[in-house]
Amino acid sequence: MSERPPLAGVTVLDFSRVLAAPMATQILAELGATVVKVERPRSGDETRGFEPRLPHGESAYFFAFNRGKRSITLDLKHPDGRDLARRLASRVDVVVENFLPGTMDRLGLGYAELSADNPRLVYVSATGFGQTGPNRDRKGYDTVFQALSGVMAMTGSPDGPPAKAGVPVADMTSGLWVAIAVLTGLMGRATGGRGRHLDVAMMDVQLSLHALNAARLFALDEDPVRTGTEHPGRVPSAAFRAADGGWLHISGSDQHWVPLCTILGLHDLAADPALRNNAGRVAERERVMRALTEAIATRDREPLVKELRAADVPVGEVRGVREALADPHTAARAMVTAFEHPTEGTFPALRTPLRETASPPPDPAPPPLLGADTDAVLTDLLGLTPAEVADLRTEGVI
Repeated sequence: MSERPPLAGVTVLDFSRVLAAPMATQILAELGATVVKVERPRSGDETRGFEPRLPHGESAYFFAFNRGKRSITLDLKHPDGRDLARRLASRVDVVVENFLPGTMDRLGLGYAELSADNPRLVYVSATGFGQTGPNRDRKGYDTVFQALSGVMAMTGSPDGPPAKAGVPVADMTSGLWVAIAVLTGLMGRATGGRGRHLDVAMMDVQLSLHALNAARLFALDEDPVRTGTEHPGRVPSAAFRAADGGWLHISGSDQHWVPLCTILGLHDLAADPALRNNAGRVAERERVMRALTEAIATRDREPLVKELRAADVPVGEVRGVREALADPHTAARAMVTAFEHPTEGTFPALRTPLRETASPPPDPAPPPLLGADTDAVLTDLLGLTPAEVADLRTEGVI
């Protein structure tokens, strides 16, 4: 008999859409919480229409961030829809929303009003710029936050233009902080007996990613610049092209320097006492990088990687997504799995990476069809009769 998942018994009312907050609530769902996703009638979360589309019209984008949830449709512009939302909020543990600040207050669904009926409510607002500040009403998307925060300026080659990260880093790191906010609120409620309103700003999250860049700025008054695959404070730490065209990334510390040079035949560099510590190699970055680049360019990637690994030199092949997902270690960790969807059939999925050592990772549940759980949620949580639900549907409330 399997154990109860860690968040079993926690119910989340999820008003969020697109990526960051839905990613967070998917994590909560896969850790055992019941997540009720509130969507607009007829259209739902706008990502239901995003590419890539599947043969029966569903969106793989939506699938990536909405597994294991229950979907209900509510027209929050209709007074009856807002009333149903308030009643649902009085019966749940957590509310997550990502509207612009003030929107939920104008709908009568802000923290002050909902917590009056449910003092233990944990309420998380996930926005671009937070609940305060001159930009609180400004809209933005992942790449906008990468640009404004300095992340984009730090990404790319030194002699090239700024570049966005290869994944939606602003959305996904913010999603992690939304999940942390929910768990923080639940823990605080468990110890203090009351709920709270937690404010997660995507811009704040991106600025927090500059911890090391800011340390350099604060310590040296040096404005960091993009360095490609190189590390500003460590040499060697960079990607190199091998003779067969493959790329590998080496990131070594002092104890790796002599073994690396020995394998590459760079005996003069290995014998140079000025290069035995990282500070010396950073000071002679150009000389060191030129020698490493020329030496690695004469070796094929796979044999060189095998030799470096045998000498405990930290190295990794630069892989594409397909190659990384097909790796035997990925398979051994069961990171790629699948779920059964009612219209699209079997579809692959990446697992939520958190797992217990004593239990196998749970299989992901499929994302819901739009409004698939409206009737069940309204009857089970609010006690509405089938006739009352039918009337709400006729009136366009659900």
